[in-house]
Amino acid sequence: MHFITKVQTMSNIVRLVIACVVMGAGVTLCGFGFWGWGILVFLIGGLILLSYFFNENMLIAQFYLRKENSDEAEKWLLKITDYEKQLFKGQHGYYNLLLGLIESRKAPLKSEKYFKKAISLGMTMSHNTALAKLSLAGIAMAKRNKREAQQYLTEAAKEDKNKLLADQIKMMKGQMAQMDKQQVQRGGYRNF
Repeated sequence: MHFITKVQTMSNIVRLVIACVVMGAGVTLCGFGFWGWGILVFLIGGLILLSYFFNENMLIAQFYLRKENSDEAEKWLLKITDYEKQLFKGQHGYYNLLLGLIESRKAPLKSEKYFKKAISLGMTMSHNTALAKLSLAGIAMAKRNKREAQQYLTEAAKEDKNKLLADQIKMMKGQMAQMDKQQVQRGGYRNF
């Protein structure tokens, strides 16, 4: 059991070295004529190399988020103790995005820092950046900051090239229009 916890906190560099050694052993086995064992060991090395690029804790957390199980997703994400060492640099933004999504279900206003950090670290898929900006627009609306919410909504619409979040963006714009109507009805706008 102690070995399993060590594997979960393994540095990414160690994973890369182990993958290279195992794949090298597979090639060596093939070179000596043990084709069956060589291919098997080479494939195991490939799986270890794959874990360098896609952290298993992040994949499991994403699975539980899709199943609407935030508690279980958070449990798996918290197993990543030092994301800068344990994750490939391209996953740092996604890690913060997942933390922001989990935190937004508990305390929406506290999740803002995770979404901003995810955007600053960058994500390769534009629809994930659009999701982070859409979430920031919702937080800005909750704070009654219309200008910032409008800015994030515009940026989210630009980032959503495949129109995966088009319905959510449209719904958010409708909510913003209702917010304007409510403010006018209450006499919120002052005439100077």
